[in-house]
Formats: sequence, C-alpha cells, structure tokens
Amino acid sequence: MKRSIENIVKRAEVSEKAIEQYLTDSVKKLGGICLKYSNPGMVGFPDRVCLLPNGVTLWVELKSKGQQLRTMQRIRITQMMRLGHTVSVCKSKEDIDRMLEPYKTADHDF
Repeated sequence: MKRSIENIVKRAEVSEKAIEQYLTDSVKKLGGICLKYSNPGMVGFPDRVCLLPNGVTLWVELKSKGQQLRTMQRIRITQMMRLGHTVSVCKSKEDIDRMLEPYKTADHDF
C-alpha cells in the first residue's frame, strides 16, 4: 500500500498538469503572464504562450514524461520556428528552468 501511494505521488509530480502549474508560477515570478493557447480551427499549436517583460514571447508545448509530440505538433513547431518564434517542448520542471534561465535577472532587463 505504501509503495502504491509513493508511485501515485511521484506520477503526480511529473504529470503534465503539475508541469503546467510550475511553468505558470515560474513565468509569474519573472513578471510575465502565461496564457493557455487554444485555436479550435488550427491543431498542433503549443499549449502555452508566455509573455515576458520587454516584449519576449515564448511558446511552450508541455508533455508528461514518456509522451511524444504528435505529427501535427512537430509540423507546427517547425513552422513557427522557421518564422522566428521561440518554441520549447518541456517534459519536466528542469526543462522549464533551463528554458527560463536566460530571462532570470534581478531587474528583468533582457
């Protein structure tokens, strides 16, 4: 029973929902806004768009550990990057920390 509870807690910590909440909180700490993105007519776009100070925009696709991008997601991400947008795929809190590291400064001047 104890092992079962530990597995549930461990899975909850790496779930897409937990990673999404961590992203939202991390962006807020930087003085930004993390919006859920949804466009019913166009599939494959990243889950979140992060608006950081000084006009920085980051697109983020969130996946829980072990999940892979769908074909349409790969196509959209490639298309967006070719247009010059910054797009990251984050599967962990560590991925989010790495993505946001360049934007962490005391005065948010980047």
